[in-house]
Amino acid sequence: MFRPRVIPCLLLMNSGLVKTIKFQNPQYVGDPINAVKIFNEKSVDELILLDITASMENRKPALNQLSRICSEAFMPLCYGGGVSTLEDISSILSVGFEKVSINNKAIYTPEFISAASSTFGSQSIVVSIDVKKDFWGRYSVAGQRGTKALKLNPVLWAQEVERRGAGELFVNSVDRDGTGIGYDYSLIKMIAEAVDIPVIACGGAGKVNDFTRAIKESGASAVSAGSMFVFHGKHRAVLITFPSEEELKQAFL
Repeated sequence: MFRPRVIPCLLLMNSGLVKTIKFQNPQYVGDPINAVKIFNEKSVDELILLDITASMENRKPALNQLSRICSEAFMPLCYGGGVSTLEDISSILSVGFEKVSINNKAIYTPEFISAASSTFGSQSIVVSIDVKKDFWGRYSVAGQRGTKALKLNPVLWAQEVERRGAGELFVNSVDRDGTGIGYDYSLIKMIAEAVDIPVIACGGAGKVNDFTRAIKESGASAVSAGSMFVFHGKHRAVLITFPSEEELKQAFL
């Protein structure tokens, strides 16, 4: 039976793994290599790794670390963070990543999406869209790791990204990141209905039923989560976990 992809999203910072709440207060959760080994054992569908400070620090992707991660991973990998040139994408793909996620560079230089897609194929190019609500509940794209609300409608931006050749969208709700209260289903639905390329929902998942709603009610093609896979219990003890295949099959029946 076909079932949608369920993708852990791991955040890299200073060579370690962290988890944020609403993109703030990163908490150290462990070593990325160890986490990848555990996710190997749990046969996860894919992994997304995002270096959350690379762009802010105007720093290139840490290729040595990415190469080590790839050498241990059995699943397809996507990387984002500090990607600003075609050479960056080439380097990341050359060490073994299947996909590269672009965020800030896409926002401020949209033609980069077209160039990346033409050079490496749309299947390798994921555009990450961080979205916040303002005081009046209006959605806008957020740049600079969610710290800067832009006058950019996320639905229109998603359509622009698709026209420029992105193969997939990674839509993350800044307001729900790390909260465990469920995805922003309205946001995901608006974007999924506006484009034809796959949409990965992220931000807010706290239980398997949240995956079900994002797929069945909002039209996401895949779901991603962070806290749900690295914390356990109300005190958020660090524990790498992942639902069993049977749980996931039941979730998507």
